[in-house]
Amino acid sequence: MSTVTAESAREHRVTIPLLRRAKRRGEKITMLTAYDFTFAQIFDAAGIDILLIGDSLGNVVQGQNTTLPVTLEESIYHTRLVARGAHRALVVGDMPFGSYQVSSEDAVRNAIRFVKEGGAQAVKLEGGTAVFDTIARIVAAEIPVMGHVGLTPQAIHRMGGHRVQGRTEASRQRVIDDAQAVEDAGAFAVVLEGMPVELAQQVTATVSIPTIGIGAGVHCDGQVLVMHDLLGLSDWTPSFVKQYANLGALASQAARSFAEDVTNAKFPDEGHSYR
Repeated sequence: MSTVTAESAREHRVTIPLLRRAKRRGEKITMLTAYDFTFAQIFDAAGIDILLIGDSLGNVVQGQNTTLPVTLEESIYHTRLVARGAHRALVVGDMPFGSYQVSSEDAVRNAIRFVKEGGAQAVKLEGGTAVFDTIARIVAAEIPVMGHVGLTPQAIHRMGGHRVQGRTEASRQRVIDDAQAVEDAGAFAVVLEGMPVELAQQVTATVSIPTIGIGAGVHCDGQVLVMHDLLGLSDWTPSFVKQYANLGALASQAARSFAEDVTNAKFPDEGHSYR
């Protein structure tokens, strides 16, 4: 259990001020994606600080090739499920593509829905300088915002795929400027995805808000993984992912054992039948 969560046990909920204090104290922050009640309960009880209902649900739950098809209604639905299972972790709803790009007014309206209908305590959106006004407007509506810079999956077509960002001087400066813009707009934290270790270290030292890394090295204030990668439920995982379990293999074996028992009339047996 992280220091953040240990302290939050006294406060009953991981809060924005608690995360800020964690950065100042050099305490690491943990974040995982979750998409339903059951895993939200499991991760919450395990002491994970933040549960993100990522638009990655398009990939790992819906079987889509990108995150782009995920709708606002789907995101709010999954956020509501996670919120029911999380009692200490901060619940962050990931705003899907199209839910904040049209206008700041549209973005505020949709962020409010995440809170009112989904039960989220905060929202996350991708981009830096380009979404400065959008972040500021959502924050002004009293909704905490987590930023996301570097490799931003919703910009996959512009980037030409999931490409590491910040390897050229111009790209490096863009990442730094974006992270600073996110902070200046009022975000409480920022995800740093797909960038060289030293760049993430520089950004983390530059901004006063917590940085949460994914494929960005050890120097970030915290780390996030997609739960399916963590648990070995994905067919393929990026090189930066550490797999902590292989539930896919266990589930497959369980299904085969069940099928074998049913085929051979071994299940249900006397002990699994009513009298």
